[in-house]
Amino acid sequence: MKHILRSVVIAAGLVVGTSLSTTASAQTIVDEWANVKAPPPPELKPVTINPKETALLILDLVKQICGPRPRCVASVPKVQRLLTEAREKGVQVVYSLAGQTVADILPDVALRAGEPVVSSGPNKYLNTDLEKILKERGIKTVIVVGSAAEGAVLNTGAASALRGFKVIVPLDGMSSSTTYAEQYTAWHLGNSPRVGPQVTLTKTELIGY
Repeated sequence: MKHILRSVVIAAGLVVGTSLSTTASAQTIVDEWANVKAPPPPELKPVTINPKETALLILDLVKQICGPRPRCVASVPKVQRLLTEAREKGVQVVYSLAGQTVADILPDVALRAGEPVVSSGPNKYLNTDLEKILKERGIKTVIVVGSAAEGAVLNTGAASALRGFKVIVPLDGMSSSTTYAEQYTAWHLGNSPRVGPQVTLTKTELIGY
């Protein structure tokens, strides 16, 4: 009798386990999309940089990319102020394009003679000399601003962290077409494995020298 009861219990457990497994495997994030709750916002931290070891990466702030995005246009004065301060302190400035020309860079954040420019897709290290440029100048920390958040900022920021650079991302200096894209970019950079520990999320006004 005990043997029979034990067999029944095991069989019932297998049925329940199979049922739960089937139910779980049938769900994807798409099925649960409407029920996902955003995590708490990250703490924006003040940061003090060493100008001699820091580079400001201004990513894709060109008329073709920034112009059609109101949130990008709104971020330009913040980036302009950061750029002015960085130059005054001797921070290395590096620009990126995404196939455009230097003439397409927005006038408010236009480059100066001698400042390096690279051109690539979302990851500005891909098929460019960006890593070489930074390492030859003794750069250990990069400040990443630009558009789109989910494109150049996310991919170049993460790639910088994975290459051993400290990464500072002032969230008022990155932009996209939607607030959600900016939100998940901030979450990814602040939380993803091996990237999050290298990244400091901040605001332009919280960066000191």
